[in-house]
Amino acid sequence: MNLRIPPTVTDRAFEKISSSCESKTLRVAVKGGGCSGFQYVFKIVEKVNEDDQVFEKDDCRVIIDKNSLQFLEGAEIDYNEELIGSSFKIINPNASSSCGCGTSFSYTPSFE
Repeated sequence: MNLRIPPTVTDRAFEKISSSCESKTLRVAVKGGGCSGFQYVFKIVEKVNEDDQVFEKDDCRVIIDKNSLQFLEGAEIDYNEELIGSSFKIINPNASSSCGCGTSFSYTPSFE
């Protein structure tokens, strides 16, 4: 799959992976479900699949499977720390709407 604009990963996200994940590899995926139709899944993993897209900085990796990439074109993967909690967050220009917690979204593909 050729993406026009690949997703990006912020330095803050890489720093969090480095400081809290022994394997230093975070898998980001999009699955059907959630209150808005699709949901983001974050999982610490050891294995990188042959068809994964890999984003690396220093000794850390963020990997995304080829099926999820289409939903994350031009998105930014970040890490937020707030008083009410901390979490990885995706700023996704492809989401036509999202739920209040930010983990689920609806997607309307562009047919350009």
